[in-house]
Amino acid sequence: MLEMQLKLISIWLVTFQWISNSDGSIESPSQSGNLNYWEQPFSQPYFDNATRRDVTATVGQMTYLHCRVRNLGDRSVSWIRKRDLHILTVGILTYTNDQRFQSLHSDGSDEWTLRITSPQIKDSGTYECQVSTEPKISQGFQLNVVISKAKIIGNTEMYIRSGSDINLTCVVLETPDPPTFIYWYRDRDVINYSGRGGISVVTEKQTRTSRLLISKAQPPDTGNYTCAPSASDSASVTVHVLNGEHPAAMQHGNSSNSAVTRLLPIFLLFVCHSIQVLLVTDVYVPARVVKLTR
Repeated sequence: MLEMQLKLISIWLVTFQWISNSDGSIESPSQSGNLNYWEQPFSQPYFDNATRRDVTATVGQMTYLHCRVRNLGDRSVSWIRKRDLHILTVGILTYTNDQRFQSLHSDGSDEWTLRITSPQIKDSGTYECQVSTEPKISQGFQLNVVISKAKIIGNTEMYIRSGSDINLTCVVLETPDPPTFIYWYRDRDVINYSGRGGISVVTEKQTRTSRLLISKAQPPDTGNYTCAPSASDSASVTVHVLNGEHPAAMQHGNSSNSAVTRLLPIFLLFVCHSIQVLLVTDVYVPARVVKLTR
């Protein structure tokens, strides 16, 4: 409410720009000697707090920090990296050797934007939009740079019986915006929908998910399946389509063989120890008379 009242007072004074004297005459601010008119509190710069100040960006994807300053007048706006107090830009000029940072501003606009090209994890932190008043005023912006990656739900290796369906669900994690696209690959080739019937892909950008369904899978469908979203690391699973052998039996057999392999050294050690004991120990065996019968 106070801010609105100050704005109304400022508009009123700008409209009339006259000051009344004690004798009833009127004159302009410059004639009355009131040269500090523009230094009144209502004409000082201030920040528009409607802008977003907590920004998440993906590694390698251009991002922006938007600072909006009202009543700037002849002051300048600077962008400062808080962790090392490094001045990045002043006005539209860049004051750093790192040319990934650039200030954007249009004449007549209240917005001063810091553009960061190809942000990296190390760029995460607080950035200040500073106005050259006395004393200076600033507004902080938090930048979080994350690595966006895909994840295929389930194990990284799957065994499917011939004639069953291959059903894979991919979720894109740590991404501020929905992916532009999500491609599916088998080995190194994009999955060809026309080459084989019974293949469907359903992608929901808002939920950042994609589902691949291959009906009545056959052994030739065996391979490495990859989910590759735009601007995100891909994820892969290996699918084995088995003809005849039950997947559970195959896994059980593998685990049994693995258990035998682990126990074999222990068994051999026990046998060697037993033989050593028999050789070192003096064993007395009483003689026995055996009567032979014809």
